[in-house]
Amino acid sequence: MIIKRKLNLPASGTETFFLWGPRQTGKSTALRAAYPDAIWIDLLKAEEFRRYLSHPELLRQELPTQGEMPFVVIDEIQKLPGLLDEVHWLHENRNVQFALCGSSARKVKRGHGNLLGGRAIRYEMSGFVSSELAPDFDLNRLLNHGYLPRIYLAKNPRRLLNAYVANYLREEIAAEGLVRNLPVFSDFLNLAALSDTEPVNFSTIARDCGVSSQTIKEYFQILEDTLLGRWLHSFRRRPKRRVAASAKFYFSDVGIVNFLAKRGAVEQGSELFGKAFENWCFHELSAYNLYSEAYAELFYWRLAGGTEVDFIINDMEIAIEAKATRKIRSTQLKGLRALKVDHPELKRSLIVCCEDKFRRTDDGIEIIPVQKFSEMLWQGKFF
Repeated sequence: MIIKRKLNLPASGTETFFLWGPRQTGKSTALRAAYPDAIWIDLLKAEEFRRYLSHPELLRQELPTQGEMPFVVIDEIQKLPGLLDEVHWLHENRNVQFALCGSSARKVKRGHGNLLGGRAIRYEMSGFVSSELAPDFDLNRLLNHGYLPRIYLAKNPRRLLNAYVANYLREEIAAEGLVRNLPVFSDFLNLAALSDTEPVNFSTIARDCGVSSQTIKEYFQILEDTLLGRWLHSFRRRPKRRVAASAKFYFSDVGIVNFLAKRGAVEQGSELFGKAFENWCFHELSAYNLYSEAYAELFYWRLAGGTEVDFIINDMEIAIEAKATRKIRSTQLKGLRALKVDHPELKRSLIVCCEDKFRRTDDGIEIIPVQKFSEMLWQGKFF
């Protein structure tokens, strides 16, 4: 099955760029489709890795010195940050353009690797989004299988999720030297998954893992640096009442959350379906923000008493609630209405839900079915 991705990559040879994204989001597949004639260097191959590890200057020596310069793709660039010095020199002195692909910039940044002095554009790829799967978009499958292409398309996703968690989240992160105590990190992953979509309490997780709060903060930083999740901060501008300060953390793939949290099948109508649904809404908003280069800021809003709105776009441009229910009731509108009282400058309020038809309440709150939300989002109707 060939599914066209929404990420728009530049024409071959027009610019040098980094392409980051979690493993198995389809980065290499997208690059091979976009640049079939490129010179390809795959650092996942042991012999290739060893050659350039010992002699990074081979990259400079093997490429032409004059005439038309080739376009070069280096896959898994985070495995060999030292090669970026050669990339920088070739880009500056021979005008060679590169696509530099990887699953984590952590080793590059922490090791003071050469990020090309801001000369390289940054792109990021996520798992499948609803618009890529249309007209066969299946919300229930997404919330159970997750967004990673191979796992989403699989008949038995749990086996692949087990391999992903075992081989990558635990072993490979350890092999890269990102953590020293693998058993504690493994426990942390399970607890972090239980906290998905919730404000994070570092002290509670630290107590359960038997380590310091600082260690837990570092573990979350690893997840963020490896693009396995991202923070959603509280909106705290001009508050009239006391609002929550803790940030929420969202894993980049709900299938990983399901597996780590031992959820089993996520059935519509359950609390777990609602949490998975909120993760999906954040995934869609974040992916659109990246792919459209909207550079929007995303927040959540929560009063000290617990009244909450899931997502705020920019400075009160749009407020969005994610409610995985087939019928929205008045009690489910109280968060948006409370937000409007505290922030009368709010321009637009909406609820994404599983109702069948679009409607609007008397006070202007838009009730938007999942399919309609997807269409409007990817048509640029929100930001």
